[in-house]
Amino acid sequence: MSQSVAVPLWAFVILAALAGWAALVMLLVPGMRWFLRRRIKMVIRQIDGRLAVELPSFKLTRRQVLIDRLFHDHKVQAAAAAHATATSETLGEVWRRVDRYAREIVPAFNAYVYYRVGFAVARAAARALYRVRIGFVDEPGLARIDPKSTIVFVMNHRSNMDYILVAFLAAERATLSFAVGEWARIWPLQQLIRAMGAYFVRRNSGDPLYRTVLARYVQMASEAGVTQAVFPEGGLTIDGRLRPPKFGLLDYMLKTFDERPDDERRDLVFIPVGLNYDRVLEDRSQLLKLHPDTPRPGGARAMAITAGFLLRNGLQAIGGGWHRFGYACVNFGAPLSMRAWAREHGLHFPTMDDATRRMEVGSIAARLMDAIGGVIPVLPVPLVAGILMRDPARALSELELKAAAHVRMGELEARGAHLYIPRHDHDYAFGVGLRMLTLRHLVLEEDGLFRPAPDQLPVLAYYAGSIAHFDAPPDTDPR
Repeated sequence: MSQSVAVPLWAFVILAALAGWAALVMLLVPGMRWFLRRRIKMVIRQIDGRLAVELPSFKLTRRQVLIDRLFHDHKVQAAAAAHATATSETLGEVWRRVDRYAREIVPAFNAYVYYRVGFAVARAAARALYRVRIGFVDEPGLARIDPKSTIVFVMNHRSNMDYILVAFLAAERATLSFAVGEWARIWPLQQLIRAMGAYFVRRNSGDPLYRTVLARYVQMASEAGVTQAVFPEGGLTIDGRLRPPKFGLLDYMLKTFDERPDDERRDLVFIPVGLNYDRVLEDRSQLLKLHPDTPRPGGARAMAITAGFLLRNGLQAIGGGWHRFGYACVNFGAPLSMRAWAREHGLHFPTMDDATRRMEVGSIAARLMDAIGGVIPVLPVPLVAGILMRDPARALSELELKAAAHVRMGELEARGAHLYIPRHDHDYAFGVGLRMLTLRHLVLEEDGLFRPAPDQLPVLAYYAGSIAHFDAPPDTDPR
């Protein structure tokens, strides 16, 4: 059985915490704040001069000002009063909860941390682990976007590396504000995440008061032109395939969106982003979720496995035998303007009742998921894994596999898929995929014949699943 292992989430936490330590010291030590303010101003001047990035004044506003603005928002105050009336809580107790929710959600964006620490860490981590590539960009579509629009990147969610990868690749065009789950709310990681401009979201919260505060923050940020990045699936893929969309954040954004042209109103533009990896560090951890009754390794066992994984890879790197985990590729698809969509379908979101609006938002979410699926890159490992999973019991020669790979590439291209072909060499792409699977012992070679390892079929299916949607029948929804 293969000794490779999915790196647990806490390994990412430790890496990010260590990487942000210096920045946090500067943020927390009073004697360094004057120096830090000077550095922030210098970074902002450099951004204005060198990058196509416009920092909205909302992101540069002091955090306490944003918290106060959110706390005193008339809709939040109305929700607080209604909650106090409907429950046994006093208005003072409800206000304290609202203040706690606001402080939990509102980020503390710091340009210096974002561009001098976060960008450097993201670039180093991504390039150390993967051969990072941008495969496809709809440049004409992006060029047509009104510069005053609010941009929202919507993407599939395969790994916790997604945050790092997209922030790094998009840094020359935008500073992204991610919606981050509660897993990251630990010290000192949460301070670093807030300094990067991200905001925390409680998944599946049943508290209507919390949802009101969160909704108003998302609406305030959208109306102010803050570029955001959301994962419509609501969490990491479990089996490698795309998950049905959860559209809570999209609903918050669209609930107050007014499509009528006005100097003060921004268009809301969604840009579909497709990500894929030749190796996902959490693959086995995610697959365990398909079998909730399966015993999990304890904390000590998980730490020992991860330490062994890191030690093994470290020794390979020292000995010159270490390989990066294949390719990581990002594609940027055609933008979807909500102003154009609303006009085309005769919609005006602010006047809709909740049921009608959610139905329309559901249609938009489905449209975006189709667009995301259409730009997910086809990489060498998913390509070869899909071929081998057609008949797992059959052993094939390298020549047979290569021929099947060429046929499969042609089929995918005919269906509009974006293939990333390293070095523009189809044979090389096939070789990379087969070598990666063999090195991980997911595929066994015996007498020149290759077949999937019987106990690794779920992992192979996980990678094949990342491009399985290209074989699905086309959506017949006219929208």
